[in-house]
Amino acid sequence: MTSPNIAAGCAAPDQSAPMPASVDLTTETVLTGIVSTAEGEPVGGAYVRLLDSSGEFTAEVVSSPEGVFRFFAAPGSWTLRALSRSGNGEAVVDATVGVNEIGLAVAPA
Repeated sequence: MTSPNIAAGCAAPDQSAPMPASVDLTTETVLTGIVSTAEGEPVGGAYVRLLDSSGEFTAEVVSSPEGVFRFFAAPGSWTLRALSRSGNGEAVVDATVGVNEIGLAVAPA
């Protein structure tokens, strides 16, 4: 049986699922946002990578059909990199405890 927050055949949580009630936003750091084109169209199926402050790969998720992605991380400097058929994009964020909203635009390579 699969969890309702896990896509069938995939170990990654459903990126568009609501934030779990067990998440304590006074102590946890969440990096979330939408992958979109320069025109603002959401990009579903993008591979979104989380890189630490030294550029090392930490995690990867696939954006939901609405372009939504979410990572749970420690406070600090992070790079988010999106790779998709629509193009690639990158954003650097200094994350703090709580929800950190990031717009991640992609452009053709």
